[in-house]
Amino acid sequence: MPNIANDPSRTSWINVPENNDFPIQNIPFGVFLTKEDVITIGTRIGDSAIDMGALQQLGYFDGIELTDDMFMQDTLNDFISDGKKTWRLVRNRLAELFDANNPKLRDNKEHIDVVIFEINDIEMLLPVQIGDYTDFYSSKEHATNVGKMFRDPENALLPNWLHIPVGYHGRSSTIVPSGIPVHRPMGQTLPNGETTPSFGPSRLVDFELETAFITTDVNIMGENVPINESEDYIFGMVLLNDWSARDIQKWEYVPLGPFLAKNFASSISPWIVTMDALEPFRVKGPKQEPTPLPYLQQKGKHAYDINLEVYIEPENATPTLVSKSNFKYMYWSMSQQLTHHTSNGCRVNSGDMMGSGTISGPTEDSYGSMLELTWSGKNPIKMNDGSERKFINDNDTVIMKGFCQNSAVRIGFGEVSSKLLPPFVRK
Repeated sequence: MPNIANDPSRTSWINVPENNDFPIQNIPFGVFLTKEDVITIGTRIGDSAIDMGALQQLGYFDGIELTDDMFMQDTLNDFISDGKKTWRLVRNRLAELFDANNPKLRDNKEHIDVVIFEINDIEMLLPVQIGDYTDFYSSKEHATNVGKMFRDPENALLPNWLHIPVGYHGRSSTIVPSGIPVHRPMGQTLPNGETTPSFGPSRLVDFELETAFITTDVNIMGENVPINESEDYIFGMVLLNDWSARDIQKWEYVPLGPFLAKNFASSISPWIVTMDALEPFRVKGPKQEPTPLPYLQQKGKHAYDINLEVYIEPENATPTLVSKSNFKYMYWSMSQQLTHHTSNGCRVNSGDMMGSGTISGPTEDSYGSMLELTWSGKNPIKMNDGSERKFINDNDTVIMKGFCQNSAVRIGFGEVSSKLLPPFVRK
């Protein structure tokens, strides 16, 4: 089935400002709350949110096999479960419906009034019910930097790292959409020079610049997914700020790895950008040496050229750009991650989320965490307001942006923005 929604010459009758992340070639999917307190599944073109539940009730998806309430639900899980054929049919239909030359909806003001909302008049919600969350550790630059800081600089990567996509299972209950503030976590730490741990607020709260992919139903328990099929089970991607408490992490991660230092909050961008929309931006990933074992071997372009930026905005101050990276630096691809995840028969379901791990590039300004950018606090970053940051301060807002761009089109994710509040105080 052709992917006609990606036609770079297509324009929309909805206004799309210059350099907007959401041209008609994007057509992401999300869930939002209207001013009338109605929750609906929707898409976005320019700065307009589109109520797909209303479109379905008005018959605009006739001819596509969908349950009667497919887009009148509060999550995308059922839609994602329908698989790649349905995703493409719906996205193609939306591209045709909002094409500048199609009068069907364009000239029906009565329908437009119930279908289209200004983006500032809605509240974005979590787009899927995330049953399980896995976070990988797939940036060679990031893993090397951390290894240099905390282990032997001459042997920064652990022996398994070049052979498997290393990962751990996170906590889905504290994944929140952009705009939801996060409290500084409490926890056990072992201060330098001490032999006894203490309990209190983390002093080293950090961001982690990541992306994440959302899966459809992949397999049954016991079944593994071949590398040449795994991409068919990836619905789309979001930006992910996987918050970290470095002092808590340093004390607790031996011997079983990340726990309370990581599961207190993970923030995601609310619009899921489909893999179909990202197709024009495929690139080759880094050369993998040694060659992976046969079940992880793949040829061709399995990385994506996604520009990534991180800003820190102190309270009542202008944001400061602190990192510019790119998803194409990732050593292990998403398809390799998913294939490895199911290689032991682990079941993966619709709405499951897989984090990339911190995305760091080869230069100091492309590192994906404050841990690396300041080299564990030794080199503070100066903000535009004159203050300095070693890690994230209370009332700072961390903003992450991501977009792909070629000579014909720009496809973006919007942003994930979240403010760090002081520790939660029980009233």
